[in-house]
Amino acid sequence: MTDDYTGADLFADALEAYDVDYVFGNPGTTELPIVESIGKSDLEYILGLHEDIAVGMASGYAQTRRYHSHHDDSVRPVGVANLHIAPGLAHGLGNVYAAKIAGAPLVVTAGNHSTDFRHEEPILSGQLAEMAEQFCKWSDEVLDVDALPTMLRRAFRVAMTPPTGPVFLGLPLDVMLAETDDEPERLGAIPNAGSGDPAQLERTADLLAEADEPVMVVGDHVARSGADAVAAAVELAEATGARVHGEILSAEVDFPTDHDQWVSYIPPSEGLASMLMDTDTLVFVGCSTNTTLTRHEGDLVDSETTCIHISDDDWQVGKNQPADAAVIGDPGLVLQELIERVQGRISAETVEGRLEDVAAIKEMVDAKMAGMGEGNAEDDPRASKAELVDTMEQVAGDCAIVDEGITSKYAMLTRWDLAPEQYISNKGGGLGYGLPASVGAAIAEGQRDEPRDVVGFIGDGSYQYYPHSIYSAARHDVDLTVVISDNRNYRILKNNTLDLLGGEEADYEFVGMDFDPPVDLVKNAESHGARAELVETPDKIAGALEDALANEGVDVLDVLVHD
Repeated sequence: MTDDYTGADLFADALEAYDVDYVFGNPGTTELPIVESIGKSDLEYILGLHEDIAVGMASGYAQTRRYHSHHDDSVRPVGVANLHIAPGLAHGLGNVYAAKIAGAPLVVTAGNHSTDFRHEEPILSGQLAEMAEQFCKWSDEVLDVDALPTMLRRAFRVAMTPPTGPVFLGLPLDVMLAETDDEPERLGAIPNAGSGDPAQLERTADLLAEADEPVMVVGDHVARSGADAVAAAVELAEATGARVHGEILSAEVDFPTDHDQWVSYIPPSEGLASMLMDTDTLVFVGCSTNTTLTRHEGDLVDSETTCIHISDDDWQVGKNQPADAAVIGDPGLVLQELIERVQGRISAETVEGRLEDVAAIKEMVDAKMAGMGEGNAEDDPRASKAELVDTMEQVAGDCAIVDEGITSKYAMLTRWDLAPEQYISNKGGGLGYGLPASVGAAIAEGQRDEPRDVVGFIGDGSYQYYPHSIYSAARHDVDLTVVISDNRNYRILKNNTLDLLGGEEADYEFVGMDFDPPVDLVKNAESHGARAELVETPDKIAGALEDALANEGVDVLDVLVHD
């Protein structure tokens, strides 16, 4: 031990200077200088028992803190994860991918072998920056301690500049041990994406005025822009009489679902998706995943449809459909500009006529989706997914929800009137994000003056990816309730089998898709430090959830549901 100031010390000081409170990680030998410096700082190290858990926690934390930053300029909405060399980074890449698709502002770091030792190809070697590159906005390695202050500043700025997302920095052992006289560089202001090209805004206003039946498809970049952006989406919809849908695989609340002009999330079904987008004018606002899970046979959007694209991410503009008007900018600021431009261009009579069409389609769609999650197991004593969701809304209607319910998700999206900033989900689709993200979200909520209860809504298949996320929550005294929607099978794969291959369920063995014998999730959760309970019938859900929310700690409810 020496008193010399090292790259690792500068790393910890830079994080403190950038208002970071937590580092989520799983340490190894090449990270020991960093862990030691964190231990001497005011940062808190949140231990994950697997690198992907650390990344998932950091990502759920960052997504939740972004909501907080919309109301408090002092909040720095970024998560930091520190991983262990090549295999550790490989372990964490699943949730780095999830963070990319979710747009979570994340700084991911990993230790590496000393730069003058790698030619011997020591154990755990790998090309770190290249491994992470495809999932990050920027991926690099700090090869000299003199470059560390600038590269750290750049990493934070890139992660938080719209469109937000993860970045990666490799931190070699010799660089972290090197002495330095440098200090952290000031971060500076983080820009927004601007309010859009005036010419394209005028073009968009003209097209909206000329439309017969405008339809807005709102995506998660709207929620990422802030509650004011969601409010602006409402105001523009009301000014134009537009029908409103959420993009396929929406993972945040981009429009109030109890609004009269809200019709539905677009499901990942070719037939339903193309039907709902069958109109003369479509406005895609902040969309990024608006396509089906597998190849679709026909076009989701008719080639003659007028398409308007609005996004802070230029890559998404005109990506899957032509853009007859293209506005690059912050969705909230762009929508505000459009509101001013459409006022006076669309008569009250035109808006009223459009609203009548919206009401008719809304009634039809509501009827089609009314039974979502109810299933057809009349004599099954277990709850339906609809009963579980309905009871959760009654008991925990104001809680923050982190969702990876997979086939239970659509019951939640169609039955629960979720408010803006209330809900985040696994947008990337790879399992194992939701549970650690729930832990990170609960840590973030705990920093607020009036924290909300956080409920992780997790399918049993997803839960079993990283059940040891519960250890991190219990170890760090996190207040979290996890509700497992437990149908004891990979139902999504059975559904997709029928969609891809046709036929009836009786035609298939569904190899590897059932948990038989079932895992004892209650004992598993208790072994990691949680209070846990098996809920076998619908009438027990409300009481169990009320008790869990009242308990200040980690609670896991394994709720049996049928398909």
